[in-house]
Amino acid sequence: MSVATGRRATDAVYLHADDNICVAARNLSAGEAIEVAGTTIRLAEAVRLGHKIAVKAIRKGDYVRKYGQIIGQAIERIDPGQWVHSHNLVNGDFVRDYASSTAVPPPPERITDRVFLGYKRPGGKAGTRNYIAVISTVNCSATVSRYIAQRFDQRALRDFPNIDGVIAVKHGGGCGIQYQGLQHQVLNRTLAGMAKHSNIGGYLLVGLGCEQATSGYLMQSQGLVQIEGNGKLANSSGSAGASPSRPLVLSMQDQGGTTKTIEEGVRLLSELLPRVNDVKREPIPASEILLGTNCGGSDGNSGVTCNPALGVASDMMVGCGGTTALAETTEVYGAEHLLTRRAVSVAVADKLLARIKWWLWHTGLYGVEIDNNPSIGNKEGGLTTIAEKSLGAIAKAGATAMTEVYEYAEPIAPRKGFVFMDTPGFDPPSVTGLVAGGCNVMVFTTGRGSCFGLKPCPTIKVASNTPMYERLIDDMDLNAGEILNGRSVESVGQEIFEKILSVASGEKTKSELHGYGDEEFVPWQIGPTL
Repeated sequence: MSVATGRRATDAVYLHADDNICVAARNLSAGEAIEVAGTTIRLAEAVRLGHKIAVKAIRKGDYVRKYGQIIGQAIERIDPGQWVHSHNLVNGDFVRDYASSTAVPPPPERITDRVFLGYKRPGGKAGTRNYIAVISTVNCSATVSRYIAQRFDQRALRDFPNIDGVIAVKHGGGCGIQYQGLQHQVLNRTLAGMAKHSNIGGYLLVGLGCEQATSGYLMQSQGLVQIEGNGKLANSSGSAGASPSRPLVLSMQDQGGTTKTIEEGVRLLSELLPRVNDVKREPIPASEILLGTNCGGSDGNSGVTCNPALGVASDMMVGCGGTTALAETTEVYGAEHLLTRRAVSVAVADKLLARIKWWLWHTGLYGVEIDNNPSIGNKEGGLTTIAEKSLGAIAKAGATAMTEVYEYAEPIAPRKGFVFMDTPGFDPPSVTGLVAGGCNVMVFTTGRGSCFGLKPCPTIKVASNTPMYERLIDDMDLNAGEILNGRSVESVGQEIFEKILSVASGEKTKSELHGYGDEEFVPWQIGPTL
């Protein structure tokens, strides 16, 4: 990567010798001259931060390249200095050479001495937070679940300093689905993943009583047991022992309605509080961090600054023996050939390609094209095609080998290293799947300024550019926009890594300070509502 500079400030970033475009590092005016790739280019028109500028003549039908990769085809001639965007560039058709498992990278440099202060959980898992969850099995019990959780405010928890809060895990589904069908199985995995999450010290299931997604089938199919806060299993009498009990479960219809269910839920959680509070943070190897990565509100510089920097942090996490998870299948489309080459085996590569094919089939059922994925905001920020967006998005995964591909909300274990999870690109269901899969820290990159968090997993937000970081300073944790002014990607990546360890040890993120995370739990609903 090279930076084009003018008389006043950094002008543009030229990413690869094969590229025929560069990316504006600030708002540029028509007529300005910038130096790019050893030549002077005069801008034919104004170009905004994050948008593309032609550095070579591009003929109609030629491929446009960024990161050394094809991001689309020109639909008209584009001269040097012209703005390159949706008016003269489309995704187009081009052949991808998947070359599965042909470029498996060597393991990263081993990091052996890094720890964080977390909570040891059964089975060797480690928590970075300690919440109690009231989990609604169906939308019909969502309000009651919320009312139960609301009774445990800061005043109610003042004698339980080791509990981060009581949260209501509520959603819009749970009925009108085929029993044991795809939607049911996905919802079951998601709810069970929250119940079993290492950041959850105890939980209560609340249902209506007549829903399709019954508590009984959830417990049976997912092997749910109630966990004491001190990491021990509870026996049938509620005391610590070797024989696990059924989870705490309430049915509104069996309890006698809204009020009685709320009061019984409050009583049960009041008894649970001392046991969940009976934990303390202790040093745990960084290898027990399961890092989720996501991007939202991306712009043209996301793939230049924050995403590559997060990739450096991801590689460092893998070097510690930990796990980093990439997701958003619709936002790797067009760049999947770079992931298949890194797969540890052809079988792992084929899993990813199978999910890509499924998405093409699934979206085709509704007459939707995946290339419509870049949002209005993405395009305002300089992104044009899904290939461009995807190439920038996969930078979050660094450069290590892809060791596994998981279904939505499938437990990410025991495989370590860089893994992929099949999720939509929409932030709430994507992060919900990653958290249900076990991620105990999330890093969320953004160029336009997404404000996001999802309890019980702390979310670190990283800005792609300085103007947005300064404008949304109350929501952004780190500024990768400094890369546009000469700071190295590696330096910002190391800062992200240190922030991950600090947050895992208890430091509050901006989204946590705002209280984000109660409304962002959105399980992916696939298929018809019956």
